[in-house]
Amino acid sequence: MKLPCLLPFLAFLALATITAVRAAEGPIDAKGPVALPPEIAALPVEQAVLTSPPHVPPAITRKTSARVVVNLEVREVVARLADGVEYTFWTFGGSVPGSFIRIREGDVVEFHLNNHPSSKLPHNIDLHAVTGPGGGAASTFTAPGHSSQFTFQALNPGLYVYHCATAPVPMHIGNGMYGLILVEPKDGLPRVDKEYYVMQGEFYTTGKYGEEGLQSFDMAKAIDERPPYIVFNGSVGSLVGDQALTAKVGETVRLYFGVGGPNVTSSFHVIGEIFDRVYPEAGLKFVQENVQTTLVPSGGATVVEFKVDVPGTFILVDHSLTRAFNKGALGMLKVDGPANRVIYSGKEIDAVYLGAQAVEGSDSAKREVALKDRIATEMRANPVIAGLTKEMQVEKGKQVYMGLCFACHQPDGKGLPGAFPALANSDYMLADRDRAVRTILKGLTGPITVNGQAINSVMPPQEAVLTDAQIADVLTYVFNTWGNKGDAFNAAQVKAIRNETH
Repeated sequence: MKLPCLLPFLAFLALATITAVRAAEGPIDAKGPVALPPEIAALPVEQAVLTSPPHVPPAITRKTSARVVVNLEVREVVARLADGVEYTFWTFGGSVPGSFIRIREGDVVEFHLNNHPSSKLPHNIDLHAVTGPGGGAASTFTAPGHSSQFTFQALNPGLYVYHCATAPVPMHIGNGMYGLILVEPKDGLPRVDKEYYVMQGEFYTTGKYGEEGLQSFDMAKAIDERPPYIVFNGSVGSLVGDQALTAKVGETVRLYFGVGGPNVTSSFHVIGEIFDRVYPEAGLKFVQENVQTTLVPSGGATVVEFKVDVPGTFILVDHSLTRAFNKGALGMLKVDGPANRVIYSGKEIDAVYLGAQAVEGSDSAKREVALKDRIATEMRANPVIAGLTKEMQVEKGKQVYMGLCFACHQPDGKGLPGAFPALANSDYMLADRDRAVRTILKGLTGPITVNGQAINSVMPPQEAVLTDAQIADVLTYVFNTWGNKGDAFNAAQVKAIRNETH
């Protein structure tokens, strides 16, 4: 990667400045381990059991608080999003959603966030269960190959979302960086027979739904909230077939359900069941009974419980149903056991009702997708302002840079060592003006050397986000700032190179 991490306008406007400042302070502002009061230091110490979805750690049986050590690893992994479709997920614990964390009200948690050396980017974590600045984000900005630690006390029982809060926040969450942490009340939760972990999230791929190959994140679609995929547990079909949830007739099932987002609210429903008990918004004090569908906002959660009275396949959906049948927000709960024809005398759900999730529908959809041409996703460029002088371009480009790029490459153009390259006196950048334009348009992934320093990071493609004029302006600013000197870029040059890339 070499050029400004040029990210679309809306992603940084509200959060980039705060996050960038906290990110810069993180490694420098380390204060050392907290001095615990004697009564806290004397608590028993235990390692948190973390589980991948749809599994949930065992219920907590102890009746007193403890000091709980949580070790959560960040990994960037390529995995299946749908049949024939792969995606580079950014994960907590190697899965989407991230590892389920279970603690008890009053516990004192020593939290370690470990960013694997193979990661390309720094990450942090905001746990909604934490009382403190950024929910821990201000204390956990962690570069690849590094580990951060902070301590918090679980003051409030409930089921809480956690997510990455590194700028651009929607991109980190949109790449799969979210999960759930359960803070059990001191008296525990009522006993149930089965517990499962399900989260909904959306993925903004450059290709349309079902387009095969390795897909990347499309910021333009994220800004417009147009996700090709809305899925349960990180991929289409993650909870169907052999991966379906299971139970037996007469058992009570508890689902811990959350929405990672970054944008879309869920209307969570199980077809053929009624929720006997719902903990609205995942607070564990009040219970609503006999609920058909419960609304869960992005960054929110719920807990639902129901007894299964008859056998069959029960379908989990977002009841905004095109999301279920056309974008992937569909799962299954398979219940075995004796029939009760008084309660229900009919048959299991007909496969045709499942639409594209049925075998026939899925095969047909794959054949259709294979015959379609790829659709280029780009926004029309704004008209070039005739007669724009170099000085005017520098000022306009500075506004773009300070609004979108400085969090990665810093206001002084010196970048972040090991993470984002310097732009000031950059031998790599200044050597090839056309390459500079192509990098902004198409992005760049993998190792490069800038001023003798090896960098292995990610520059997201911006061809569908920035206009030709905006790219020309910001490059003119970068090529004429911090000791750099060069001719102005113009929109026509950018447009010519843009056309070469298609």
